[in-house]
Amino acid sequence: MKVRYFAAAEEAAGVAEETRSEQTLGGLRAALVADHPGLAGILPRCAVLVDGARLGDDALLADAATVDILPPFAGG
Repeated sequence: MKVRYFAAAEEAAGVAEETRSEQTLGGLRAALVADHPGLAGILPRCAVLVDGARLGDDALLADAATVDILPPFAGG
């Protein structure tokens, strides 16, 4: 699947996009923090969308899925 990072999540991960192979959303979250320690502080506050939808950590991820990591945005 494709994982795309936006704003502060991109900065924390050090990449804008990457390909992953985890089977569940929970597994993906854990692997992202293990591979990109900078995400540990921000990922729990991020919206994580799988093909545009919020899913639980037990959700299975298809190979063709797109996962967007969106940190909270401040308005002003």
